[in-house]
Amino acid sequence: MPKFDPWPVFFKREWNRNWPFLVGFAVTGTVITKLSLGLTEEDAKNSAFVQRHKRYATLQSPNPRFHINP
Repeated sequence: MPKFDPWPVFFKREWNRNWPFLVGFAVTGTVITKLSLGLTEEDAKNSAFVQRHKRYATLQSPNPRFHINP
């Protein structure tokens, strides 16, 4: 007699409960990625947000072996 496999039942139930979250996560990630990749250096220079937070940005890595000289 074959044993009952609970995994297909579990995945079907979980998919039915979680698909809106997964689809929303994918759509949000896609939108953020497309918007982020569309930004240029010129946009950053003109951005008030970047200018306010510029002092926190650094070209130095925390690891001295990977130091970047400006």
